[in-house]
Amino acid sequence: MTVGLVIVSHSAQLAAGVVELAAQMARDVVLAPAGGTDDGGIGTSLEKVMSAMGLADTGDGVVVLTDLGSAVMTAESALEFMGSPENMVLADAPLVEGAVAAAVAAQSGATLAVVQKAAETALDPGAAASAKAPGAAQAPGGSQAPCGGQPSDGGPAADKGAGAGHSTGAAVTAVLTLINPMGLHARPAAVLAGELGAMDVDIEINGADGQSVFLLMALGAGEGRELHVSASGPDAQRAVDLVRSKVEEGFGEL
Repeated sequence: MTVGLVIVSHSAQLAAGVVELAAQMARDVVLAPAGGTDDGGIGTSLEKVMSAMGLADTGDGVVVLTDLGSAVMTAESALEFMGSPENMVLADAPLVEGAVAAAVAAQSGATLAVVQKAAETALDPGAAASAKAPGAAQAPGGSQAPCGGQPSDGGPAADKGAGAGHSTGAAVTAVLTLINPMGLHARPAAVLAGELGAMDVDIEINGADGQSVFLLMALGAGEGRELHVSASGPDAQRAVDLVRSKVEEGFGEL
């Protein structure tokens, strides 16, 4: 099972849309929308939120995300009515970006605390390193590589060879070329971030943290672009092999 997500919005359509988007990144995660009032108007409903929390509770915990201020109050009231369960938390996060980041983390098997942190640091790359915590498939990702500002076209440790990973001291590196027409768009970025996030590895792709879906998307890497991969840690070789296999198969889009 995975941590479930509840999306609380003043608009039923907005809540459903965020769930639809996040589901594309994390097909195994339970996402429950709670949008609009009971009569279909704009607003929030305590009953809807409580029902969604129950639906999303798979046993591994629930992270609740909201849009505007009164939605926060409704979610807080729902948690109080339910006895403030320890396995349900309210994330202080942007609704869309937080939901996507949380869904990707949950898909990788992350713990409740890690999924909450992923949501809350979705728009703060500098804080992404603290999103890792012990638990879930060995702390969905061990320690995380420093982001160090804007992604670059490649790190100094990148192998300039033909794409075969090899060990340089503690690092495993590779240079790979994107062959799928859309390049490293949202879905492939989510696939990489989710699977790499479950490994004990520090990995950078063109200078960006390979365990962050948003930093990978920010690379804007299209078809034909080289990906310079550098990884260290216990799962370094496995991580580079994963990136290579996904890139060479065109992320299943060919």
